[in-house]
Amino acid sequence: MKHTEMEMKLLREEINQMWKLVISQLEKAKQAFLNNDIDLAREIVSREKRVNAFELKIESDCENYIALYSPVAVDLRLMLSIMKIGGTLERIADFAEGVARHVIESDCKKLDPHVIEELQIEELFDMLISMLTDGFVAFESENTKISGKILAKDEQVDEIYHNALRILTDYLQKNPEHIFCGLKVMVLIRKLERIGDHCNNIVEEIVFYVDAKILKHGGTKGM
Repeated sequence: MKHTEMEMKLLREEINQMWKLVISQLEKAKQAFLNNDIDLAREIVSREKRVNAFELKIESDCENYIALYSPVAVDLRLMLSIMKIGGTLERIADFAEGVARHVIESDCKKLDPHVIEELQIEELFDMLISMLTDGFVAFESENTKISGKILAKDEQVDEIYHNALRILTDYLQKNPEHIFCGLKVMVLIRKLERIGDHCNNIVEEIVFYVDAKILKHGGTKGM
């Protein structure tokens, strides 16, 4: 194996390890929120430092690879995509940490269980974990056909988000004593909706790397 191929393999392994860590963070955030598990939430906050370290190392290693080997075509696209995916994964982990801090710092009574169920927060978590996992599979297998499945799930995420705003608004109008807690939950749901957007951004980078096409802003331009 050539030295450049070995370096590229190591970079792919780094982004894969980071990806798995972020998926784990999101899965733990789901459990911490649903079970009000403060210890698990603190573990998520502690592990955020590992995510940040991954992002910095991946960015530095990609920059060094580009500077040393001047890659072109698919190799250059891979380096650029890995850098951007690393940054996006770090932002997703930030939102997972935000969920954990919500659990740790929450100083309000929990909303009625039936309201939490009606908001479909558990289903929202499951969709996001699935989107992030499907993105990992798409990158690993270089199969962009999966991208449509991920983008379709984001539409479902948006639907749940908008329904949740309506449900919370109606609930808080009838139960004004829960406004503080309800607003905090609304912010949390917004964080989850943003994770879906970031999963879309990852899909765009995978399509750029594999198919040399740009999906941003609705474009399908080839390169």
